[in-house]
Amino acid sequence: MRLTNITKQYPGCLANDNINLTLMPGEIHALLGENGAGKSTLVKTIYGVVAPDKGDIIWDGKEVSIKSPSIARDLGIGMVFQHFSLFETMTVCQNIELCLSKTQLSKIGDLAQRITELSEEYGLNVDPNRYVHSLSIGERQRVEIMRCLVQSVKLLILDEPTSVLTPQEVAGLFNVLRTLSKEGCSILFISHKLHEVTEICHKATILRGGKVVDTCVPNEETPATIAKMMVGDLAEQDAGYSKKEGSVEVFNASALSLPAKHPFGTTLKNINFDLKAGEILGIAGVAGNGQDELMAIISGEDDRNVKDGLSINGMSIGHLHAGERRKLGIANVPEERLGRGAVPDMSLTENTLLTHSDGFIKNGLVQWQSIKEYTTELISKYKVKCHGEFSEAKSLSGGNLQKFIMGREIGQAPKVLICAHPTWGVDVGAALAIHQALLELRDKGAAILLISEDIDELFLLADRMAAVCDGYLSPLVKTEETNIDQIGQWMAGTFINNANQTQEVSA
Repeated sequence: MRLTNITKQYPGCLANDNINLTLMPGEIHALLGENGAGKSTLVKTIYGVVAPDKGDIIWDGKEVSIKSPSIARDLGIGMVFQHFSLFETMTVCQNIELCLSKTQLSKIGDLAQRITELSEEYGLNVDPNRYVHSLSIGERQRVEIMRCLVQSVKLLILDEPTSVLTPQEVAGLFNVLRTLSKEGCSILFISHKLHEVTEICHKATILRGGKVVDTCVPNEETPATIAKMMVGDLAEQDAGYSKKEGSVEVFNASALSLPAKHPFGTTLKNINFDLKAGEILGIAGVAGNGQDELMAIISGEDDRNVKDGLSINGMSIGHLHAGERRKLGIANVPEERLGRGAVPDMSLTENTLLTHSDGFIKNGLVQWQSIKEYTTELISKYKVKCHGEFSEAKSLSGGNLQKFIMGREIGQAPKVLICAHPTWGVDVGAALAIHQALLELRDKGAAILLISEDIDELFLLADRMAAVCDGYLSPLVKTEETNIDQIGQWMAGTFINNANQTQEVSA
């Protein structure tokens, strides 16, 4: 495939500015840049979601007009989006079937069986009969990858495909990509994990402000040198932060057990941990092992009464709803930005008001000028790229929306912050800003619960660590006294027999 002079103008934003890009058969080509650099617009153009204002797409030596994703798929182009495009009330198999033509379906035969075969072959753990609404974020990502694997693609576009995969799953995916590459399939790989780019990609194109600013051969570079090409001197990598030891217990979960709310959920089993002021507790785990349920019961999104299972500063909160818990100092950054972290069709000002109402309502009236000024301050402080405080949440790139949500929650000066996957799918500069904001909040005395599937990030930020598997929580350990191998084993559940024995003895 060859792109020549691809240009796309949005109101107030030149997303793609005369971009030229060539993909060779069998080449794994990285497309890099900050959030808002133009990557998503470019790949949506290739996949037929966006029509370019100018420029040509050459496919197999012929100029083509890709007016829809179905045309792209007929040509042999598949794409895994960063934000998922799955129907929640349908099964995995039904979702995948929607993207296949009658010809493809007839060649595959039994689609559910084929999904099961590929799942076992590549270790993706995708059940064709599960309903999407019952899947975690990580499991949905695997479905998106599977949807492309069942197609005979000539070009595979991957937008942050490893964001919520474990190291073992990433290794499995990379084996798949290398196999596809050897078979002649071109792969366009978007990732902010630069060590992955240097590991698997043959070539990289760097975008900034909608323009191609550089190209390189990744295995001849380092993550630091590539980051500098992307964002300039801002990209001083997180080399490591000093660890802190909290002193005063702020939050406690004691003997917390909770049955799953739906058939495919995870039951929480005798969860015990404490959060101390001035520390970050990191919890690792493969998607679907109880992280969602734990976040929901702590935040109050799951409103079931857990009696004395949860407390803040010694006060039981298990019977309080989410709003009451916020008033006591609990802030929440959920894993799903659009829909849970922010209302897509609301402006940033309105989204700020959702969690800051106490400070901006007087005599029952919203103080709009004050909330707009505060939102503008958040945008400026966290360098959120948008068109101002009136921008709708859905108009922001993933990284910029995440910076806004993080800033909004941190701005409440919470006593306890629970945070899931804080840098999922964000660029180097945004990740650095989020890391620094979390550490500044910790150093001001907040207790932070950090749930992430990025083990490197947990070791970078967390002062203490644990892992969750099948609804059980491992022992807590100081980060400096553990290693990736031990946490990886705990993620696989090696501690569970001991947890069961402890539970039986206490009973």
